[in-house]
Amino acid sequence: MSRLEKIWIKRVRRGPMDPVDRAKVVKGRGIVGNANQGGKRQVTIVSAKHWNDVTAPLGAVPDARVRRANLLVSDFDFSNARGKTLRIGSVRVRIYGETRPCEQMEAAIPGLRGAMSVDWGGGAFGEILDDGEIAIGDPVVLEST
Repeated sequence: MSRLEKIWIKRVRRGPMDPVDRAKVVKGRGIVGNANQGGKRQVTIVSAKHWNDVTAPLGAVPDARVRRANLLVSDFDFSNARGKTLRIGSVRVRIYGETRPCEQMEAAIPGLRGAMSVDWGGGAFGEILDDGEIAIGDPVVLEST
């Protein structure tokens, strides 16, 4: 079973990714204090295993924080998750799609944008479906639909 490994909150657009041990989430809004609120891209999620596999050709695997995702889960395959519901602890997240790498990835580490260009290489984005709290160590499972 996958677990929530890291949580980052981005206070402002293009701002730093601040690590936290737990975060409050609001249905239809996202992570409290995060710059991205509302819409379908309320939270971004990357798999640690997939991150390691995708970035291995760069030499030293970079810290996943440079991905600028909100959540790092230990081992999850997002390739069949589009339109499905991911449960993180007691909170559900509807996965809407794949997060594609942007120019910030290349600025952070030369070659990173290209390395992340494989299917689901940048992780996933979704919408928060419940009010609640998530914390490092929470189990992560794809719910049957």
